Amino acid sequence: MNKFLDDNLHETRNNLVKEITLLSDAQFNSKPSMNKWSIAQVCHHLVLVEEASIKAIAWGLKETDCAPKERKNVSTILLNRTKKIKAPKIVEPDVKPFKVQQIIDLLTHSRKKLMTFLNTLEDKSMLAKKSVMHPALGELPLDQWIEQIYLHKQRHIEQINELKLLLGATP
Repeated sequence: MNKFLDDNLHETRNNLVKEITLLSDAQFNSKPSMNKWSIAQVCHHLVLVEEASIKAIAWGLKETDCAPKERKNVSTILLNRTKKIKAPKIVEPDVKPFKVQQIIDLLTHSRKKLMTFLNTLEDKSMLAKKSVMHPALGELPLDQWIEQIYLHKQRHIEQINELKLLLGATP
């Protein structure tokens, strides 16, 4: 994998962990309103998205169609938080409470799975040649599925910071 992607995946994950580490479990699971996710649920959603992305990439690599698809400006789409994106059922978070450390462990596990998967790919150039339908972004080249993982995390780090302000959980 290229260093830019690897660095962004690593840096964004570290930023997320930094944002949640000092929260109490009560703050972590507190919902500012009934129709908003808790910080714990946002983080669980991020774990589910990373795991679903691995499955989507693996599935896409098995496809025989190699016609290059249009590349999208994923950062512009995902980092624009004025446009709400409804999470598909498969990546909706659990409603049960989580401990902060439990989510950090889940984040670590999903990242290890992603990196192991990517490091076992024999021909990484296929990631740019094949694509799979993304629920929010449309037909997306597989390498951009990797890019969307850290951009999606960045989007939700902003949301977590807003939730922390609402909950009075900022230092």
